[in-house]
Amino acid sequence: MLLRNDLLDYAGEPARTRRVLWTSPATGLAYTYALGVPGAVPQAAAFDVLVADVLERRARLLSVDTWRPVFDPAALPPAWLALRERAWYIIMPLVHDEPAIFDARSRARLIAACSAQHGLSQSTLYRYLRRYWERGQHPDALLPDYANSGAPGKTRRANAEVKRGRPSKSGAPGLNADATLRATMRAAVLRYSATHDIFSRRAAYRQMLIDYFGAHPEAAPTYGQFCYWLERDTPFTR
Repeated sequence: MLLRNDLLDYAGEPARTRRVLWTSPATGLAYTYALGVPGAVPQAAAFDVLVADVLERRARLLSVDTWRPVFDPAALPPAWLALRERAWYIIMPLVHDEPAIFDARSRARLIAACSAQHGLSQSTLYRYLRRYWERGQHPDALLPDYANSGAPGKTRRANAEVKRGRPSKSGAPGLNADATLRATMRAAVLRYSATHDIFSRRAAYRQMLIDYFGAHPEAAPTYGQFCYWLERDTPFTR
């Protein structure tokens, strides 16, 4: 079963990675978005075809979402948070109007009305929407590109020779939570949240061990690391 925000990687295609924006198994319809493609727009697809692409290995379901922003909320400048809140206030009614916002004709009508209401150009609205769709369909996707500006909120680079943080209570050497491990933990949290009405950290952690570390338990983060990075990387689950 494909979930909202799953990433499908089609090897050999120019726009090889696509985000699943929306699915309706009951109607057989889905919408995807090509990542890293300037001017991309949502594309309709048959839900069963996408599932078949994964099952028949034409596409690979990625476990790590490197397009979703990672940051320390407490370290972000108030001005950046204000920019995010303003952009979210403007496009929230648009992105909540699913699946109309994904259809080209309906989207043109919705954007024209939003442009007139807020006095913003349609190109600005499209820029907000594309950032939102590309970066995981969450308000934090609308933050400025702080990662490219050397701004606060940046986590220290992991060094394989030096273990960050306090020593493990068990005395085990532990693992540095590099970008890949953090992205795996975020993916596990998002998938658990999408399939459970009530979020449980312990249950989400156990499910992550099964889904992502079953064959290599030694590579798994500790429960303490999982909780720590959940607080930093996925504040909406608190």
